[in-house]
Amino acid sequence: MDTFLKIAGKLGSQKHLIAIRDAFIAMFPLTMAGAIAVLLNVLVRDIPTNMGWTGFAEAMKPLIELNGYVYFGTIAIMALAFVFALGYNRAQAEKLNPIAGGLVSFAAFISTIPQTLTIVTDLTGLDKSVLTKLTDLGLMVSGSNLETSQWGVISVAYAGATGLFAAMLIGLLSAEVYIFFMKKNVIIKMPDSVPPAVNKAFASMIPGIAAIYVSALIGYLSTLLTGQALNDLISTYIQQPLMGLSQGWFSVVLLSFLVQLFWFFGLHGHNVLGPVMDGIYLPALLENTAAYEATKDVSQLPYLWTRGSFDAYGQMGGSGVTIALIIAIFLFSKRQEYRAVAKLSAPMGIFNINEPITFGIPMVLNPLFVVPWLIVPPVCVGIAYAATAAGLIPPVYVSIPWITPPGLYAFLATGGNVMAGLVSLFNVFVAFCIWAPFVIAANKVQAPQD
Repeated sequence: MDTFLKIAGKLGSQKHLIAIRDAFIAMFPLTMAGAIAVLLNVLVRDIPTNMGWTGFAEAMKPLIELNGYVYFGTIAIMALAFVFALGYNRAQAEKLNPIAGGLVSFAAFISTIPQTLTIVTDLTGLDKSVLTKLTDLGLMVSGSNLETSQWGVISVAYAGATGLFAAMLIGLLSAEVYIFFMKKNVIIKMPDSVPPAVNKAFASMIPGIAAIYVSALIGYLSTLLTGQALNDLISTYIQQPLMGLSQGWFSVVLLSFLVQLFWFFGLHGHNVLGPVMDGIYLPALLENTAAYEATKDVSQLPYLWTRGSFDAYGQMGGSGVTIALIIAIFLFSKRQEYRAVAKLSAPMGIFNINEPITFGIPMVLNPLFVVPWLIVPPVCVGIAYAATAAGLIPPVYVSIPWITPPGLYAFLATGGNVMAGLVSLFNVFVAFCIWAPFVIAANKVQAPQD
């Protein structure tokens, strides 16, 4: 047990994982702005169009276009924002210039992105004489495909959600190179009379140049030796396999169980496992958002389970689905201390804030409630995963504030799918059925005396 707690404690305080977690947290305003834009377009464009109200969607065209601008400025450049935040947090943690650390990681990531964007246009059916004329003009025609290239263009595939994993690795690498040279004092020292801002800029010069060059060199060698950009290699051989493993029923249920297990021992489960949940499942959420924005078709979403799925179906009322526990206490508990805690916790529990009941009962090392505490979220997550895999409900693809009430969260996170909201409420009922016997059993246990 002590070994488990030590490992968990080290994991929760690991500086690189903390930087990743804090970088994702820092992006929350961008994520929410992009999610609101997508959700608004679902409500004013997609749903009315599916109902045949094309006139309403046409009237909302200015708002729809405005939402497109917001989406492009948020989710479409998410990797760029993340890599800056990551470098910033790593430098700040080492008590170095955080702005310089963020900019260095940003520049290092940009230096690994392909500089040329190639667009392939299918010209099947076009007269061969036209193809010949295009070739004569110097354009590249391969078979029936016209290939055009533009230098100095950054593809959304690298700058957006798909590029998050590459941004994470390259951002950490460049930040560590920058920190290494700064701590080794390989810097340009200016006289004391120089203003502090100028002094900091010069001090960061050599470490920053080294970090950017190291990243650029790795990117150059990747393209030279493999013919693929570094970002594509990371996506193909690291990101996609990890994302694939994360999408299994067992992986989803296990992660939900581990969150509860850490909580039981007094460790903040979401903070300990936040880098895993955010590093893998948040990119899945953002990629689903991007896929829906591109196709307007939920059947084209690439991932069944995303970061928001845990909150929508396995955290109603907070960790342990404690909104169900509160209901069970109101109906069956004869212990006055439990009922008092439930009364205080109910208003906040509706908005998924459950610290009052978690620490008021308390749940930490509580043998009375250890079984439902550990199994309720995995059971609920397993049910929702099965419903999603069966096509009963669509995957979560809209980021919603975690304080959104149960049922409504799932409804909005799936673009207004009623069945998703019902599955979430069904999970609350299932959780209630699991919690209730233990609440009843607790009536027979004498409350501890002060």
